Amino acid sequence: MTAYFARRLLFALVLVLVVSSAALLLTRLAPGDVTAQLGPFAAPEEVASARARLDLDRSPLAQWVLWLARAGRFDFGDSFLYNRPVRELVARAAGNTAILAVVALAAATALGIPLGIVSGSRSGPAASLIRAASLVCVSMPPLLTSLLFVFVAATTRWLPAGGMTSVEALDGRWSTWLADVALHLPLPALALALPIAATFERLQAQSIAEALQQPFVTAAAARGVPPREIVVRHAWSVSLGPICGVYGIAIGTLLSGSFVVEFVAAWPGLGRLTYEALRARDIYLVAGCAATGGLMLAVGMMIGDLLLAAADPRVRERPAG
Repeated sequence: MTAYFARRLLFALVLVLVVSSAALLLTRLAPGDVTAQLGPFAAPEEVASARARLDLDRSPLAQWVLWLARAGRFDFGDSFLYNRPVRELVARAAGNTAILAVVALAAATALGIPLGIVSGSRSGPAASLIRAASLVCVSMPPLLTSLLFVFVAATTRWLPAGGMTSVEALDGRWSTWLADVALHLPLPALALALPIAATFERLQAQSIAEALQQPFVTAAAARGVPPREIVVRHAWSVSLGPICGVYGIAIGTLLSGSFVVEFVAAWPGLGRLTYEALRARDIYLVAGCAATGGLMLAVGMMIGDLLLAAADPRVRERPAG
């Protein structure tokens, strides 16, 4: 078991290294560079100074080696766009994305798992309605879902149409700020949660339907165990394997930032910061965002492995080889 997770940790480190390095080199090799932000009337000395500060006067390989050496000390350089350390910008954006991701994942779990148990263990109009709703939600792209929720919020004014906080809440007390964030959360969180909830529902329904066909379920029914107890206490625990297998991917995808949802809902998270960095050709900010997104994806997959090990004893007993 220890060797298994050691291999997963090594894979996570390699993933972060490859993703961040690829982002740095591809941004550097693309036509143009960040000094275009200085404008057409910038003095040659100013452009040369900016290129030297960003190591753009070096070869791509030399720049990558210097950046990698600094990144080993958690120094990802300075953002040309914001004139601030990349570490500070990425940490703040990642925290905002984590808030959104945790709420979205909790909503997806609270919706998808119980509905999957119902649709997988029963038949009738309710199960058919759940399956139809899941098919619609899983088929809708995040862009369409986000635009739909923004339109509804702007039309009804029940919720803020975008952003994370209102201007009035920035100078208020901590409780005021927290309440304002909670008011802005439902729109982007539901846009992220609905497709994942539909995926969870479909997987849970299929898994529990297969579990109910196992011999131990027939034996429990023969002993007079009530049907509800058979589903909840026996079949559900057996059906958790496939859910745990995709749970880590869902966590990693949410934590690494949803580009479309954050952009449409104006949520100041990692996805939106990555878009701004790419648009400005801010090479070190792009690399920092990519490294953070890769790290979050790796953490999500590790969490999924832990959940799978908790649900499946065969993973815990896997030999070291």
